[in-house]
Amino acid sequence: MPLLDPKTWQARKLGGGESPVTEPATGETLATVTLATAEDIAVAAEAARTAQSSWARTPHFLRAAVLRKAGDLFSAHADELTEWLVRESGSVPGKAAFELHVAAQECYEAAALASRPTGQVLPSEEPRLSYTRRVPVGVVGVIAPFNAPLILSIRSVAPALAIGNAVLLKPDPRTAVCGGISLGAVFAEAGLPDELLHVLPGGAETGQALVDDPRVPVISFTGSTAAGRAVGEAAGRRLKRAHLELGGNSALIVLEDADVEAAVAQASWGSFFHQGQICMTTGRHLVHASLYAEYVERLAAKADSLAVGDPYRAQVHLGPIIDAAQLAKIHGLVEASTAGGAKLAAGGSHQDLFYRPTVLADAEDRTPAYQEEVFGPVAPVRPFATLDEAAGLAATGPYGLSLGIVTRDTALGLDLADRIPTGITHINDQTVNDEAVAPFGGVAASGTGARFGGEANLAAFTELRWTTVRREPAGHPF
Repeated sequence: MPLLDPKTWQARKLGGGESPVTEPATGETLATVTLATAEDIAVAAEAARTAQSSWARTPHFLRAAVLRKAGDLFSAHADELTEWLVRESGSVPGKAAFELHVAAQECYEAAALASRPTGQVLPSEEPRLSYTRRVPVGVVGVIAPFNAPLILSIRSVAPALAIGNAVLLKPDPRTAVCGGISLGAVFAEAGLPDELLHVLPGGAETGQALVDDPRVPVISFTGSTAAGRAVGEAAGRRLKRAHLELGGNSALIVLEDADVEAAVAQASWGSFFHQGQICMTTGRHLVHASLYAEYVERLAAKADSLAVGDPYRAQVHLGPIIDAAQLAKIHGLVEASTAGGAKLAAGGSHQDLFYRPTVLADAEDRTPAYQEEVFGPVAPVRPFATLDEAAGLAATGPYGLSLGIVTRDTALGLDLADRIPTGITHINDQTVNDEAVAPFGGVAASGTGARFGGEANLAAFTELRWTTVRREPAGHPF
């Protein structure tokens, strides 16, 4: 029996207009969803707040059972959910399978979080028991983007629910089904009580209403740095916490002793996976001058060998860009870069929303596609001569999300990584990696630090409460 029935998948009637669910590969309308208004946010927030107190008092093993069941359901409905990820978000099947695997693991890890010790006994100067305890914040607002819609929703939704919170989830309307409605269906089938998870698709105005609502004390936002700044500013004015996972322009450094063929195999994945529409995408290739010419030649040949097309109807390496606006941004940056002196070694062309994987050689500080986050399948390459130069180039710029270093000398790689501020570092791997058990987050313009994963989730979605207990009421001290 299908998990997702378009006739019943939005249990709550929303007040916004209808929005088409579009397949970017063909332009076909797959279904329609109804968008949420600011009034819908208010109604959902009140219902969630009312339901949450009972959920927080539910024994941890019962909350954990719901999360484990949800994890099982992502596997049980893998074929159906894979089709939605491929058609709605433009994922190739392998990327969709990865999202489903991570979604299940996020639920299992969250289930374990439900029984995690949440406090400690403290010494006290007074004759009393003194201890701390982590308590749910109440209602968590989750704002998720289009690029990895399932992962970037579930990694906040699952731990927040497991700890005892209710959740208002606002998926990007372009991926409202695989990034939102599918989660609602999974958790409903898993036995989550009513009113604890509200799926509220919408655009910026819906997100603003979510941030503004006083019943939502914590916001978990994943998206662009520009949008994240606005969310953080609005949350700050209301004295609420905002966990921000933002953009990046991550560097891959290929040192003098690297195997060029192996480095290119990593680099092509880092830049071209999911059409480069990943926050961790390898956006800058820094290659030792002695390897530079061979590296560019091999990377360009690899790019030219990759198949681009409809991932639902053909076996391809890259699918479509999410929409025309994003494609125009990508192509504009490539054209501005070549006009500024960068050499087009591969790609730089498109048909409809299918953009060829692109290699730009001889990138410089002012090369737009090197300087900015492209969010497309574009690999700017630049040589360096010394470790100091490599460290300086990698550390330059506003972002600090992920870093890859390729070298046979792993100790040297670790030493170099210590000189470059990032939230994530991989030695002998490219920049795109994710595991449910690992902390995830960036520094500087890439976000407010590691939040996702284990203890970080516990801290993100709870308040730390101090409690004392005396045998008898205390008298006036003086």
